[in-house]
Amino acid sequence: MSGWLERFGFGLGRTARGLRRSIFVLGLSAAIPSPAMAADWDPATASSNFGIFALSDAQLAERKITVTSIGELELPTGEIIACDPLITTDDWPARARRVKPGHYPVTLFEAQGRVAAAFLRFRPGIPVRWELATLPGQDVSTLNGDEIFGYPVDAGLGSFMDKAAMALMSAAQDKLKPDQNYYDDVLAAEFAPNQDRFVIHRPAAGNPVNIAMFWSGWGDGFYPSFWGLDAAGQPVVLITDFGVLENADGRESDQAK
Repeated sequence: MSGWLERFGFGLGRTARGLRRSIFVLGLSAAIPSPAMAADWDPATASSNFGIFALSDAQLAERKITVTSIGELELPTGEIIACDPLITTDDWPARARRVKPGHYPVTLFEAQGRVAAAFLRFRPGIPVRWELATLPGQDVSTLNGDEIFGYPVDAGLGSFMDKAAMALMSAAQDKLKPDQNYYDDVLAAEFAPNQDRFVIHRPAAGNPVNIAMFWSGWGDGFYPSFWGLDAAGQPVVLITDFGVLENADGRESDQAK
């Protein structure tokens, strides 16, 4: 694993039924499988919720899942960062796959009083296949079983943003006084109208570049993101799964059928 991956804490995580817990691996580890074992790794082992995009409004309601549109994300470079926005630096890595620059809608799946997943939609339709949204230097062929690549959350928040937005937010943080912090003194008032669940934040006044921020499921942990692709291999959605849903069902396990 390269030096910057170690520095940012991007290691391996493992999934568990109905739970995603943080297991950070810095540097090479005996947990990394042999190539023969890694060939069996499948995105479906990391999330059971890809079928959610094929559900009707009635099916989502039956499964106690609420769909909330929160606004459009500006992507001037098409280099997307998915991360906890409060533990970032201006050299935080973007996903290896890029998209066409533009502005794209951000939507939340909510269940059990939590943000269960967040996704960016790039085009209409239902994805026909899925792949883990890796960072440069990450190789899914090194994964086995329930291992995942994802991002660490330490402030209870996830986000999507363009690489350009990260630099703007870093500059805004540098302007804070020593006794200030970005959440309490900048973000809290913006989150409040949405019951602290989400916000589309502009780190630089007068600049349209923004950041979509939202609760991260049950809070701190380690969460994977996935590209949903069409038949031509083009991105339809980018989703971060926060481990609240199971089998695209938002009901608590004793209520699900």
